[in-house]
Amino acid sequence: MTGPVLGLVASGAGGVERWLVDGLARPLAERGWRLAVTLTPTVARWLEPQLAALAATTDLPVRWTSRLPTEPKPHPVPDAFVFAPATANSLAKLALGIGDNQALTVLCEALGRRTPMVVLPQVSDDQAGHPAFQGHLAVLRSAGVVLADDPRSVIDLLDRVAPFVAFSENGENSAYG
Repeated sequence: MTGPVLGLVASGAGGVERWLVDGLARPLAERGWRLAVTLTPTVARWLEPQLAALAATTDLPVRWTSRLPTEPKPHPVPDAFVFAPATANSLAKLALGIGDNQALTVLCEALGRRTPMVVLPQVSDDQAGHPAFQGHLAVLRSAGVVLADDPRSVIDLLDRVAPFVAFSENGENSAYG
C-alpha cells in the first residue's frame, strides 16, 4: 500500500464495536490513507471478533502491545492521527503525557512532534463534569488537537487538518503543483 500514513487509535468506549471498522477504518482506507492501527488493551479485547476485518483495512499489523527492544518498529511514523473514540481516562492521560500503554505512547509521541490529530471524545455527562476535564481538553487544543463531535465528523475534520490524500502516486502534492 502507498499513500500517507494515518495512525488510527481507539480506546474502549461503548459502541466502538459497532462503528470502528465500517464507519471509520474502511472509509479512511478508501480515501487513500494507509492505516497504522493501535488499540488500547481494553478495546483490543472488545474488538477481538473484528480484528481480522480491521486488519484487512491495512497492510500493517494491528497493535495493542509494545514491541521488544530487539524487534523492528511495525509501523512507519504516521503523517496524522485519529483517536476515536477517546475515553475520559485516555484523554486525561494524553493531556498529561502519560503513555502507559502502546496506544497512548504513540499519541503522546505524536503530540510531541505536533503531528496533526483529530480526537473524538466519548465521555459520559458525569465524566465531562469532572473539574479537570475541560482543562484536559484545553491542553489538547493548545497542542493543536482538533476535537470532533461524532464519528462522521472525524473524516471531514481530518481532511481539513491533514489534507495528505491530495498526494499523487509520485509523491508530489497535486494540490500545490
